[in-house]
Amino acid sequence: NNLHITPQYKMFKLALISALAGSAAAFAPAQTGARSTSLNSFSADDLPGALAPMGFFDPLGFAEKADEATLKRYREAEVTHGRVAMLAVIGFLVGEKVEGSSFLFDASISGPAISHPGQVPPGWAAIIIGAIGFAELQRAKTGFVDPSETSFDNPGELNSDYYPGDIGFDPLGLKPDDAEELDIMITKELQNGRLAMLAAAGFLAQEAVDGKGILEHFSS
Repeated sequence: NNLHITPQYKMFKLALISALAGSAAAFAPAQTGARSTSLNSFSADDLPGALAPMGFFDPLGFAEKADEATLKRYREAEVTHGRVAMLAVIGFLVGEKVEGSSFLFDASISGPAISHPGQVPPGWAAIIIGAIGFAELQRAKTGFVDPSETSFDNPGELNSDYYPGDIGFDPLGLKPDDAEELDIMITKELQNGRLAMLAAAGFLAQEAVDGKGILEHFSS
């Protein structure tokens, strides 16, 4: 018997996947982490990621208003969102390119990438969500203070010896030992992540507006 999946169920499943997608960044191959730095040495004056001609771009003054702990959380959020966005952009393009020809799910998933999560069979959706949740748990255990060891009015506190994005995952040994080279690599990842966040947002908006895939737009 074929399982009848309602549109509401599809939207619920998509929402769950989207909510947990940030954890996929925990295993992204791009590396930002590298230096174990104390919280006291983490300031906007020496943050990697600033390039000419924009320099340190903060028109709303978030960094200026933030204390060191908050600034550290801002950078953790930026790195994580950038990694997720890079994976998302690749997923959009690859998913739409192989639709109807992939061995996964009997090649039954088709259409614009924004509709693909709703077409994943329920059992597989549970596996995907569980894997993402596990990855997020590992990131939390690496970078964040145990909630039982911090005050209720200080949620999301990062470990003092944790550098934002440095989850210790470097299977290819790409992390440079030289501090200057490391800053260059961190800046490259940040810039690529920022571009990917804009691209992913554009992909989502475009497909939501006209229901056409991104590759379909390129070929039309």
